[in-house]
Amino acid sequence: MKTLRHIMLSVAACMPLHSCDLLTPDDIINPNVSDDTFLGSANAMQAWVNGTNRSFAEAMGNYCLLMEILSDNYFNNYSRSSQVFDIPRILYTDTDVADLQRHVGTMREMADYGINTVAAADAATTRSDLFNLHYIKAFSFILGGEYFRGLPDTEGGEIKTWKEYLNTALTVLDSTLEYADTDEDKAFVHTLKARTYYRLGDSVNASAEASASLELSSDFLKQAVFDGTNGVNNPVQEAIWDTWFQPLPRLDFLDPKYFQLSATEQRPVNIAKAEENWLILAEASLADQNEAQAKVYMRQLLDLVKSRPVQEGINDQLEERYNGGYKRYPDNSAYKVAASEGEPFREGLVLDRKAPALVSIPYVSGTSVTEEMIVGTSGIDETLALLYLMRQEIFFAEGRRVADLGIRLPVCEVEAANTPSAADYIEALIPSFIPLNYGMDSFTMDDDAMEVTIAYNMNRIIVENKSSEYVAPFFD
Repeated sequence: MKTLRHIMLSVAACMPLHSCDLLTPDDIINPNVSDDTFLGSANAMQAWVNGTNRSFAEAMGNYCLLMEILSDNYFNNYSRSSQVFDIPRILYTDTDVADLQRHVGTMREMADYGINTVAAADAATTRSDLFNLHYIKAFSFILGGEYFRGLPDTEGGEIKTWKEYLNTALTVLDSTLEYADTDEDKAFVHTLKARTYYRLGDSVNASAEASASLELSSDFLKQAVFDGTNGVNNPVQEAIWDTWFQPLPRLDFLDPKYFQLSATEQRPVNIAKAEENWLILAEASLADQNEAQAKVYMRQLLDLVKSRPVQEGINDQLEERYNGGYKRYPDNSAYKVAASEGEPFREGLVLDRKAPALVSIPYVSGTSVTEEMIVGTSGIDETLALLYLMRQEIFFAEGRRVADLGIRLPVCEVEAANTPSAADYIEALIPSFIPLNYGMDSFTMDDDAMEVTIAYNMNRIIVENKSSEYVAPFFD
């Protein structure tokens, strides 16, 4: 009788939420639990769902951790975590690449086992359980399709392209929708479908799914949750709250999105929210050369962002924007920031964190864009650049920016060594317009004038390259 591959993770994860019958009397997990023993136990599906949720949350936290420093959002100003993604340098031999690929496979396999095997064995399985497992399976294909050039979609299988991955995600999401019983859940699934169609460049279907989601819920939010009391920690929170990572100065006002108000608090990661639908509708309108309609959507988006909660009174006084790192960052609200050389300097982007100052941080969505800025833009390109600024700020610290920059990861070394079709996928995709040598994180500071100038406005660079195959998918 074979031993269940994932049982230890599953059982360990169920302990914070429910009692488990798969523990020995002294609460040590039994490593010899077999498939039949597990499947015949009480609450097998609940234990499996809890374990899958834990694995999913940790995967999302790790994607946020590594994708944020691979983008222009954050610089790793400390010695822990990847020191090469900031360059960016992405090698198929990098253990971080292997870990990110492993998360995709683990999510898929755990979801499949729950759907195909545990559900058949446990009569107590609910529609909610199956909804939960289906959306996690769909997420495995979304992550693989957004961040990798290609991956196998079965254990030991041949490589599938990122487009194949996203098309599979759509199929899984259709199945997920069959188990969605509330408007919030349905809105969540439609948003994931809109996100997937968006990355595939299908503006018609992306817009239809975005509209369907908003009709069901105009303000839904879905999160991956953690449990600090029981050691289920958010990986990206440690990096951001403990000051390893420093935000690009023009994004300073959004940091730390993952704050900590008590010793055990672990902040959730947003995995889907209504804002994405307005962003998609606005970009589709711009692709159709309808600037006026795009601005209507952008103003509706701004209203939603303004309605989101803000945590007041965060004590971030230990954050000195240096703390022994590699370079100093602005730490005073008197600093003004320009998005690149020659652009206007803006106030209010850098917060004062020195004692006795406390900071207020939006933790669902935030933006520096105002209605006046939306009204004041002129032309498709200028409006699109502003929209991408909103997109960057709204998804800040959620690991989404790398896909917008057109960067894709290679297949990892282990996969390449065992899969003949992987040979064409061992090089990362870094578009030629991406600045190298830490360029995306570079800026200059004039302490006399209290001015910061970012080296590259990546939102303008995205727009300048919108007709390429790598970015702005509706314009390709």
